[in-house]
Amino acid sequence: MFRLRRFLKKYILQFVIGPICKLIEAIFELFIPLITADIIDTGVKNHDAGYVMTHGGLMLLLGVLGLCFALVCQKVASIASQGFGTQVRKALFRHINSLSHTELDKLGTPSLITRLTYDVNQLQLSVAMSIRLVTRAPFLVVGALIMAMSINMELSVIFLVASPLIAMVLFLIMNRSVPFFKKQQKTLDTVSLISGENLSGNRVIRAFGREKSEQERFNAANSSLADTALTAGRISALLNPLTYVIVQAAIIAIIWFGSNMVYDGELTPGQIIALVNYMTQILLAMIVVSNLVVIFTRTAASAARVNEVFDTKPSVVETNTEPLVPDEAAPAVEFDHVSFSYPDSGDALKDISFTLKRGETLGIIGGTGSGKSTLINLIPRFYDPTEGSVRVFGANAADYPFSQLRKLVGTVPQTASLFSGTIRDNICLGNRGADDETVARALRISQSAEFVEKLPDKVETAVSAGGKNFSGGQRQRLTIARAIAANPSVLILDDSASALDYATDAKLRRALKEETQGTTLIIVSQRIASVRYADKILVLEHGEAVGFGTHEELLESCPVYSEICMSQGVSAQEVRA
Repeated sequence: MFRLRRFLKKYILQFVIGPICKLIEAIFELFIPLITADIIDTGVKNHDAGYVMTHGGLMLLLGVLGLCFALVCQKVASIASQGFGTQVRKALFRHINSLSHTELDKLGTPSLITRLTYDVNQLQLSVAMSIRLVTRAPFLVVGALIMAMSINMELSVIFLVASPLIAMVLFLIMNRSVPFFKKQQKTLDTVSLISGENLSGNRVIRAFGREKSEQERFNAANSSLADTALTAGRISALLNPLTYVIVQAAIIAIIWFGSNMVYDGELTPGQIIALVNYMTQILLAMIVVSNLVVIFTRTAASAARVNEVFDTKPSVVETNTEPLVPDEAAPAVEFDHVSFSYPDSGDALKDISFTLKRGETLGIIGGTGSGKSTLINLIPRFYDPTEGSVRVFGANAADYPFSQLRKLVGTVPQTASLFSGTIRDNICLGNRGADDETVARALRISQSAEFVEKLPDKVETAVSAGGKNFSGGQRQRLTIARAIAANPSVLILDDSASALDYATDAKLRRALKEETQGTTLIIVSQRIASVRYADKILVLEHGEAVGFGTHEELLESCPVYSEICMSQGVSAQEVRA
């Protein structure tokens, strides 16, 4: 938590005002037992109703003033904690967006969501409690001891014995329960992971009839979370009985020994009641301290998880913020002996070299796991190559600012991702200034116009989260329209027409060829029909380039390509020739 103090700089005033208000409230609270004792020893003893009323009014005034100071403290604590949480979330979200795919893959989406929500909420709570209770609870304990000593030094020994006993009980219980609270937060990540997988993959689960097994899987994780929480709860549940036993024993001792002192005239009945009240105040303050220990323990775990994200540095770093002037005469994309490997795994790409001129179409084909998606992810710098270099319009991709490079290179990923809003909002995601003509053109080229025009609200039709109100093919066409609307110089389609029928796929490729002249097109596909008419075709196998050329050239020179053609029943005569 100490490392996150930079987010509290704006709230130093609140950290001063809040504890002061709480200390004043605590002082008022410490005077209440003395006034109570005075009312009993003077007003009640002498049957003086006026005395009782005036001192009762004083108690009421102290209570109202204490309430006012408590409300002020509550207000400033809310300002500081909510403001702190807002800043941490903003910084955390900004940092997550700066991470490359490697770091995002490592941390995992469910864990990041938990850290952005639950862990930051826990940090907010600790800030609020720091302002409201960290100074008040210890002050009440010490203040009650001092006030008890001022009343009677002999009976205050009971306080000096009871207070360490209560503290020892708190320490033992917290020492046993804290590890379970830490484990509880880790188990929560597993529950979030399973929940996320089941909600996002609900259709797949139903399609394979796996509802029961997934329910059992969730129940197991949820039960583990519940068991951990119950174990921690059972241990913590011992806190109140044990502390109350000690306090009640102390109160009995105060009354037992105090009654003899009252009989001897050394104490008054009112002072005995005051001492009992101070013992009760110590108990309540100690319980508050124990709760603070639990809160701060959880906060320490949450702070460590948040700091872990902040400590994760992106492997792909923007090295230049000044825009470059692309060389129009240079190749649009050039791979120069490029190799790439993921952390803790073998080579995904090995010594890839090829050149793609401006306006050309490149088809990339290969088996599953051959490195197709990895290769195209190097062009917009989602990853950096392990060896070699990737050049875009004559300049190393690493020399471009991210914003310029990703404006030059438009990517349509394998998974069609749409966002809540309208169709227009989604299409204009990469080009906020897109006019109606640009939107209509993007819809027409992507073959989306035919179904969008049939919708009652057309481009203003609402899109649900993830685009679940559209079919897979419709989502793919809309994501292609989104990339076209951004008007990139290099357009990459990463198997993004897999849900389209052959006729629509053919229309899409024809429209791209006719209406995006000058745009360099890279098509990744499993279908021969999608890449056979490309200017160049790159064939990958186990991360290696085993063929590069036209369809006809590869049929003669690349056995892997010929085998793919034969497996799809494409041009068997050409293969035999």
